[in-house]
Amino acid sequence: MKVSVGVPLKVAFRPWVEGLENVPADGPAILASNHLSFSDSFFLPAVLDRKVTFIAKAEYFTTPGLKGRMTAAFFKGVGQLPVDRSGARGAGEAAIKSGVDVLERGELFGIYPEGTRSPDGRLYRGKPGGLARVALATGAPVIPVAMIDTEKIQPPGKVMPKLMRPGIRIGKPLDFSRYQGMEHDRFVLRALTDEVMYEIMKLSGQEYVDIYASAAKRRIAEEAKAEKQAEKQAQKAQEKAQEKALEKALEKGRSGTK
Repeated sequence: MKVSVGVPLKVAFRPWVEGLENVPADGPAILASNHLSFSDSFFLPAVLDRKVTFIAKAEYFTTPGLKGRMTAAFFKGVGQLPVDRSGARGAGEAAIKSGVDVLERGELFGIYPEGTRSPDGRLYRGKPGGLARVALATGAPVIPVAMIDTEKIQPPGKVMPKLMRPGIRIGKPLDFSRYQGMEHDRFVLRALTDEVMYEIMKLSGQEYVDIYASAAKRRIAEEAKAEKQAEKQAQKAQEKAQEKALEKALEKGRSGTK
C-alpha cells in the first residue's frame, strides 16, 4: 500500500511536511492529529517511512459483496483496524485495546482526539477517553500532528478531488510519564488531552472551539433542518398570498364585467 497508494498520492498532490524528524525511527509512539478530511488517514502514512495504524468503524470491513470485500482489503492494507461502534462504551474500550496492542508491538498508532471530522475546519475539544488512556497505559510518547488544507481537496458533496498541496506539521513528542498510574483520574485524562489539543492548535493555526465536534455537527444539522422548514413555510405563505391575489383579481374582473 505504501507503493500503490502512498506513491500516487505524493506524486499527484505533493504534500509538504514539517517535523519528520520528530517521528522516531523505531519504537512505539502515538500520532495525535486534527481531523479535517477522510483523506487524513492516507496522507499522513504516505509521508512516513513507518507503518501507521488507525482505527476505523467496523462497517468498512463487514459490508457484503465484492465491493465490500475490496473495501475491507483496502482498509486493512492501509493499516486500519475495525472497531464496532454500536455501543458507546464498548466502542471506546475496543479502541483503547486496539491502540494498546499496536503500541505493545512497538508500532505507531494514529488517533484523532476530536473523535470525528471537523464540520467547519475549526479545531474542537478532544475527547479524553481514548488518547489519554492509551498513552497512560503504554507510556508511549504522544506526537501532535496538524493536517493542513486536506478538507479543501474533497469537500463534502464533491466526487472529484481537487489537485492541490496539503500540508502536515509534526510536533515534538510529549512525555506524560508524570501521570503514570493515574489513567482512571478523569481530571488527569482531561488535562492530558487538553495539552495535546493545545499543541495541535499551535501547529495547525486553527480556531479552537471548546465543545465536541459531534455536538457541533448535531447543532449544524438542526440549524439546517430549521432553516429548511422556515424556507418551506415562507414558500407556502408566498403561494397562499399569490392565490389570494389571483382570487381578488378574478373577483374584481367579474365585478367589472357585470
